[in-house]
Amino acid sequence: MRGVLTSGTGRADVMKGWRYIALHTVVAAGFIFLLQRYGLNASLESSLLWALTFGGAAAGLAYSQTKR
Repeated sequence: MRGVLTSGTGRADVMKGWRYIALHTVVAAGFIFLLQRYGLNASLESSLLWALTFGGAAAGLAYSQTKR
C-alpha cells in the first residue's frame, strides 16, 4: 500500500499523470484514425474501431509508464 502524501504537490503530480495518459491516448487514436481513413482508405467504422483499439493500448502503456 502506498503512503499518503501530506504535501500539496501530490495532487498536482497525479493530475500530470492523468493528463499524460489522456494526451497519449488522444494522439495515438487520432494518428491511427487518420492513417487508416485517409492513408489506407479504410471505411469509417473500421477506422474508428482501430482508433479505439490503439487508443486503449496507448492508454495502458502510458498508465504503466506513470507507475514506474
